[in-house]
Amino acid sequence: MSEWFSDSSSWYYAVIHSPIFVITLSLIMYQFGLWSYRRSNHFPLLHPTVVGACLLAIIIRTIGIDYDEYFSSSHIITLLLGPATVALAVPLYQNIKHIRKLFWPIIVTICCGATFAAVSAVAIAYWMGASTETLLSLSTKSITTPIAMSVASSIGGQTSLAAGGVMVTAVTGLCFGPHILRWMNIVDDRLWGLCLGITAHGTATILSFERSPTTGAFASLALCLTGTFSAILIPLVVTLLK
Repeated sequence: MSEWFSDSSSWYYAVIHSPIFVITLSLIMYQFGLWSYRRSNHFPLLHPTVVGACLLAIIIRTIGIDYDEYFSSSHIITLLLGPATVALAVPLYQNIKHIRKLFWPIIVTICCGATFAAVSAVAIAYWMGASTETLLSLSTKSITTPIAMSVASSIGGQTSLAAGGVMVTAVTGLCFGPHILRWMNIVDDRLWGLCLGITAHGTATILSFERSPTTGAFASLALCLTGTFSAILIPLVVTLLK
């Protein structure tokens, strides 16, 4: 029976290396992660993004699918990140009155937060001896995935490394962000949303909606503005430094 499931078996190879298999596997792992997250009473380390990604990485590694093949086969999922990001405009519209009142404080916070996020990541990586390509890729670590990959590609970084940096940042913010905010006695939903949206983008934005619609709206705003500001600033700075 083992020869039926060997890498040289034509039907087995055709199945596991097909886009349908990769997409289906991704959705199943996410659903399992979501089930685990709900069963654990929303324990941060068991967030579906964390559980699903870890299990998926183990499985595709075991069955012999490399990252480049997985990425190209699941490209339709990546494309859907764009519309999903645009859909965040709905909670923004619903909370537009609150946002208008704090327009300038929000803008200043976004600019300072996004700048610090990029500079701190590059500074730490430079201190540890990272290559120029790695530095360029990590400069996008606090931008949502579709924008980060696009910016990294345009400035000479690696899209896969940029996506990995975004994932690590998201998981870190997801696990520690709420605890730090509680430790600092921050209870304002608006501040929660801004902090999580700037530092941990889409994943933390989803978490913000679990707290309240206002938190989710401000996280969505922070995510979008941080992405826009960084997408303009990072290529401009890289061009000036060359």
